[in-house]
Amino acid sequence: MSLQKLHVAVLMGGWSNERPVSLMSGEGVAKALESKGHHVTRIDMDSDVALRLAEARPDVVFNALHGCPGEDGTVQGMMDLMGLTYTHSGLATSVIAIDKELTKQALVPHGIPMPGGRIVRSVDLYERDPLARPFVLKPVNEGSSVGVAIVTDTSNYGNPIQRDVTGPWQQFGSLLAEPFIRGKELTVAVLADKALMVTELKPKSGFYDFDAKYTEGMTEHVCPADLPDEITSACKDLALRAHRLLGCRGTSRSDFRWDDERGLEGLFLLEVNTQPGMTPLSLVPEQAKICGMDYPDLVEAIIAEALEDAKARGGSAR
Repeated sequence: MSLQKLHVAVLMGGWSNERPVSLMSGEGVAKALESKGHHVTRIDMDSDVALRLAEARPDVVFNALHGCPGEDGTVQGMMDLMGLTYTHSGLATSVIAIDKELTKQALVPHGIPMPGGRIVRSVDLYERDPLARPFVLKPVNEGSSVGVAIVTDTSNYGNPIQRDVTGPWQQFGSLLAEPFIRGKELTVAVLADKALMVTELKPKSGFYDFDAKYTEGMTEHVCPADLPDEITSACKDLALRAHRLLGCRGTSRSDFRWDDERGLEGLFLLEVNTQPGMTPLSLVPEQAKICGMDYPDLVEAIIAEALEDAKARGGSAR
């Protein structure tokens, strides 16, 4: 693939918990675009982001932000009002997909299997468990496994959880509580309305948390995953269906847990990430490479879809 030479603003950084990851993603994207001959303006998002984008006047914005407010619809709405063309999903999709509970409400009625659970107030955890152990606690609208805790009978959180023990209950007023699903951690990238492949993630210790995702050597990536054909097909089908149902654009990544003792009934979608990482350890570039697409071509493919979408909408931003 080869695009005409463009002026691309790469939006990165910001102030979410995922700022370091976004900076790595953004710098990787910027260097890839420059290697293809494009003019790049790097923008580390701050409160003057609208002014800086207006001054830059790019042909397209590559949104390399992760977390809020770059992935939750806030920045998307701003760019819509400014008439900018930008990569990845638009406002409505971003609002829904960043919120794990809204995602369930959007997908489960369409037959997408997701874990049960409920929203709980953090202060209530100090009185009683919301679910039978083991269960998982996670923020409703954070990505990259930020603030995830697995509560078991043998965990050192106490029973009930003690308020002075470090955990997400000290950072967030409410949390999503879900049953813990034993088994394998799987993920599928979708690019240009096609599910690429399934990767199994094998952390060297603990579970696939923020450190395991972004510290080299802490997680083994088995790609493509060694799975029964029906599980591979189901993962790819569910990832593509979720991508379409949510209205995702560009690329997305769907994360799964599979209880291999239960067969197909043990497969659950956990979440859909509408702006997956583009770092050297990120899963979307890895799957794309195995499919024969190198990193600069992947970046151009994401931009090409953004431009095509804007053209289909009569030149308006999404």
